[in-house]
Amino acid sequence: MRPLVAEINLEALRDNYRLAKSLAGSRALAVVKANAYGHGAVACAEALSGVADGFAVACIEEALELRAAGVSAPILLLEGVFDADEYTLCAAQNLWCVVQGEPQLAMLEAASIPKPLTVWLKMDSGMHRAGFAPDTYARAYQRLSASGKVADIVKMSHFARADEPAVPMTHAQAELFDSLCRELPGEESLANSAALIAHPATRRAWSRPGIMLYGANPLPAGPWPALRPVMTLKSRVFGVRDIAAGEPLGYGDNFVATRPTRVGLVACGYADGYPRLASTGSPVAVDGVRTRVIGRVSMDMLTVDLTDLPGAGLGSEVELWGNTVSVGEVAQHAGTIAYEVLCNVKRARRVYLG
Repeated sequence: MRPLVAEINLEALRDNYRLAKSLAGSRALAVVKANAYGHGAVACAEALSGVADGFAVACIEEALELRAAGVSAPILLLEGVFDADEYTLCAAQNLWCVVQGEPQLAMLEAASIPKPLTVWLKMDSGMHRAGFAPDTYARAYQRLSASGKVADIVKMSHFARADEPAVPMTHAQAELFDSLCRELPGEESLANSAALIAHPATRRAWSRPGIMLYGANPLPAGPWPALRPVMTLKSRVFGVRDIAAGEPLGYGDNFVATRPTRVGLVACGYADGYPRLASTGSPVAVDGVRTRVIGRVSMDMLTVDLTDLPGAGLGSEVELWGNTVSVGEVAQHAGTIAYEVLCNVKRARRVYLG
């Protein structure tokens, strides 16, 4: 069997959730959309059963997968519905849904549903991606209240630059939200992972931690809470060879040895989710010792520098990211973010611990 394994530490996941909730000082929805950022949505939701106040997913398909697995806690659809019939399913499955625009609001007003829904009404406070414009938000709230289709309304918005603590936009978005929601009854939700860590004033009745649950810090530089990596992606060296100074390695000859170099061949490539752009210099750990990727990442394999690791060889364990090498380091080297790197993991055999 190919030795590529994604070890998922469920106790670390629970610890990270508890940390997020302690920062929030209130209830927190564990965001498990996109298959729990590549970690396995059902397994992660089951591990957080009895710990998390509820869950958030992107769409109804993801919610129904959790319900079919026996997850009974509240589940919020962050994108809302795409068809009027989905409101009937939301009522039948006790799902909460975001309403973020006129089409979703009109569909709900016209829907025939067996019982009122809990709706999270989204304001576009400055991100300009989804949500009701500030000057239409109160009217949308009033229409929901008068529709007879809604049991509770949670007021919400989303931040564009919460991961940049020095940028004033998050404060401005929160101020605008507060100025327009002050007279509207109901609970509120603003903070995602970055805001929970860097913007304490945005913590409300509900928070929505996502990436921090999986042990990746959403901020490019401190503060750094004591998050525990949940995924360790690891493989093994299955080939070793020596190349002389001046010899190229891999596709494109973009690595040329400057000294006699001992090369380890590792079973992991971009088809497994390791970023192709994280080529020469991207950190890895071989038998617990940090070294680097050399050469271009291929579809099914990559090559690492074993020159200074004389004890490493065939069968040596390679940590692509985890406790020794953070996924954030790999993402930074590839010019992307940890969210994308984790979501892209595939073909790896998941092993759940704790």
